[in-house]
Amino acid sequence: MAAVDTCGRYCLRRNHLSRRVITAAVAVTSVAFAAGVAVPNRAEAGSSGTVRIESVFPAAGELTLHSVSVRKTPNPQGRVIKVMHDFRPDYRPQEILAVRKALGSDGETWYRISVPMRPNGTYGWIPARTVSLSPTHDEIVVNLSTRTIDLYKFGKRKWHGKVAIGAPGRETPLGHYYVAARFVPYHDSFLGVFAVETSAYSKLTEWPGGGVVGIHGTSLPQLLGQAVSHGCVRVSNQTAAKMESLAPLGTPIWIKK
Repeated sequence: MAAVDTCGRYCLRRNHLSRRVITAAVAVTSVAFAAGVAVPNRAEAGSSGTVRIESVFPAAGELTLHSVSVRKTPNPQGRVIKVMHDFRPDYRPQEILAVRKALGSDGETWYRISVPMRPNGTYGWIPARTVSLSPTHDEIVVNLSTRTIDLYKFGKRKWHGKVAIGAPGRETPLGHYYVAARFVPYHDSFLGVFAVETSAYSKLTEWPGGGVVGIHGTSLPQLLGQAVSHGCVRVSNQTAAKMESLAPLGTPIWIKK
């Protein structure tokens, strides 16, 4: 997979994989409910015959099956939006971002998830038995008007920094997304000391990977505060280093005006 950098470079390239791949998560933006419980589920075969149903959102995790059809409604016969697999084309685990749960037409629990695809802001439903989730505790907020980024943990702001955003005609997309991959750039100082791939897509559909938006460090800190990228969010290397501990996989991302 290839996430395209703000200046046309790849944020992710198979031959430039990170020194460390940090797995975990799936997330979304929503409010919290009660605690997760284990409930019977006929479709989940196992020694206990149960599957844990999460009730605190946003929640992040990985698929427990090889593939799952994401449907428009919580209905086994609902229209398929996308088929997601446990591993992405770049061999990284597929992260899932869940915002809430509901009882499906089949009487089973389903999760509403953020679907990484065009158009941005696509949501769909998957059976709860197909994914293992845990509540998320971090959040990234990017403000395009002030050109700033804030990193939160348990609702408390832990870091504030300046960013560079997409240039006119290549604007960084607004909306709710999540951290889909994390990596340390390999022999590419342009991307700084650390980077995350988001579930957002830029306007540049011709780029490999379809124009996936990244948040990454930079070798050009003098451009921070400006609208100069191809859609990615550039941060200082100091901010990028903070993301390594404050932006695990599945971290919800809110890009706002």
